[in-house]
Amino acid sequence: MLTYPAIEPPVIGDGSAAAVMPGLSWLRMPIAGSLAAINVWALADGDGWTVVDTGLHTPDTVQAWRRAMEGPLAAGVPRAIVTHQHPDHAGMAGWLASRHGTQLAMSPLEYYMLRALVPELGHGEPPELRAFYRAAGWSEAELDEVLAGLGAFGQIVAPLPSQFAALREGQRLTIGARSWEVLMGQGHSPQHALLHCAADGLLISGDQVLPDISSNVSVYPQEPAADPLSDWLASLAAIRRRVPDDTLVLPAHGRPFRGLHARIDALIDGHERGLARLHARLTEPQRAVDVFGALFRQKIGPRTLQMATGECLAHLACLGTRGLATCAPDAAGIGWWQAAPAPAPHADNA
Repeated sequence: MLTYPAIEPPVIGDGSAAAVMPGLSWLRMPIAGSLAAINVWALADGDGWTVVDTGLHTPDTVQAWRRAMEGPLAAGVPRAIVTHQHPDHAGMAGWLASRHGTQLAMSPLEYYMLRALVPELGHGEPPELRAFYRAAGWSEAELDEVLAGLGAFGQIVAPLPSQFAALREGQRLTIGARSWEVLMGQGHSPQHALLHCAADGLLISGDQVLPDISSNVSVYPQEPAADPLSDWLASLAAIRRRVPDDTLVLPAHGRPFRGLHARIDALIDGHERGLARLHARLTEPQRAVDVFGALFRQKIGPRTLQMATGECLAHLACLGTRGLATCAPDAAGIGWWQAAPAPAPHADNA
């Protein structure tokens, strides 16, 4: 359903860039795991470059940025636009600001969330965290093993600059010869910025729309009553209405592609089918950890437990919003989910 332009991807982490079209280049910064890399989009901007997203703050990425600043980005990077607050996108923004005077631009909610999360998760375990995952069905051993790694979050995000430029829905940004409109997505993160250049048929989609995988959509301990999946599905539908199908999509992971509407349709359909499978599993009370099989094919272990739990809770919350499931905590605070009873027939139809 998707088509991919014949662009040779740049080598991950060597600081090289591939030309997508005049004034638009593609770099890839290393990240661990199956994704391997995050895309950095460099937009010619006067005498320098505006970059979109930055990579994790790790020694490998620092070296990659140094090579880039000596090579294709040698003219300088006066501005970095960060699509959202996840570390692979925002991790190097503070490094660029402190070393190269780069101005950070991102949505206000994402900026302030990141400023709050880095110290919170880097200095001990908030007490609510353990209660949140215990309620989802984690054992004490799983709580000890998974939550012990929380401090790593603060290590892969360089200290943020104390000033930033706020991005807002509908805002117009002139970057070099192009005009970009800021669109806001929700669900994967609360105020995710996308950039749409209608004149040249371009969409920098961040993690909101990816070609090969579905974005992680999770409930987090900081907002346990959230329904991010409903937000994400609504955001996808809004993007489909506003952005033409033949747009060249520049995602945060994977290759540039065309076929935006088909990809959005497939993402929505996949999650709707997952919701139907999950609903069918709730004939008896279930904890979040009991219904992983409705959503995931692979076995869930310590490395994926936190993500899988958040994703499962997001689907359960979506069912709750639709009136299809309810959650009843027991005396120990464990959440038990069950399909909601069918509504009683209306008196006029009895």
